[in-house]
Amino acid sequence: MFTLLSRLPIRELLYRQAPTLLAALVIAEMFYKWHSFLLEAAGFLVTWFVLDAVAGVIARMIGIPPAADATR
Repeated sequence: MFTLLSRLPIRELLYRQAPTLLAALVIAEMFYKWHSFLLEAAGFLVTWFVLDAVAGVIARMIGIPPAADATR
């Protein structure tokens, strides 16, 4: 988590990570009722990972470069 926050520019965090984080949080809160904090936290993180991967694929398909590549 520290690496995510320290390495990515604030613009990348706000435009790409924040929406996927919020979407994963809503999905986890609404659908994951496993009565175990560990399972629900893992489900949230996996959901965030998948949503971020999908957002990355869509961004590449429509021609938006990742922020790390845009600064080079």
